[in-house]
Amino acid sequence: MLAFLRASENIAFVSAIVLMALIGVVQLVGLGGDLDADADADADLHAGISGDLLSWLGVGRLPLLMLLVVFLTLFGLVGLIGQQLSRDLTGALLTPWIAVPAAALAALPLTGLAARGLARILPRDFTTAVPLEVLVGRTAHILTGRASRGSPARARVEDQWGQAHYVMVEPDNDGQSFVEGEAVLLVRRENDLFRAIARGDHYLPRLEP
Repeated sequence: MLAFLRASENIAFVSAIVLMALIGVVQLVGLGGDLDADADADADLHAGISGDLLSWLGVGRLPLLMLLVVFLTLFGLVGLIGQQLSRDLTGALLTPWIAVPAAALAALPLTGLAARGLARILPRDFTTAVPLEVLVGRTAHILTGRASRGSPARARVEDQWGQAHYVMVEPDNDGQSFVEGEAVLLVRRENDLFRAIARGDHYLPRLEP
């Protein structure tokens, strides 16, 4: 078994599993915060890709770092299982030029399926790796504090997949302010800050049935 794992044809698959384990160790010892932040920031590179394709791959259902761990695990396992079958059937291992692309192609849809399954059982109250620009045009709710120009407040907004994001919000118009519990419309983003306008329905009287 050790010789099988050390075979040059299996280096990519064994390395993927080792990398997955290292990421898990980093998360367990509490050093994964920066990795998560960097991974989420890199998600902006996907802004031009179809949302349907991203959803199919599981992006937006799990944090990007967790999705990477799932992919590495499946890629490594699929590759090693495939190589074992190849050796049993033909007596030889597949060349990496064939085995690696085949394992990657097989692992992609499996990663999407795993992400959908994990998303059902994991808490949904986390920030997912989607471009922040997709939150513009969505409704947010002020959670704590009072938002005014120069004094942002924390708000909660959900993306198109229903995942919660926590952002800092300021009014887009001078002289306007938002109170705790108010629903606002995000109209533009400035770095990590979102500008918003009032929806106009927070102070409307509620009609008794």
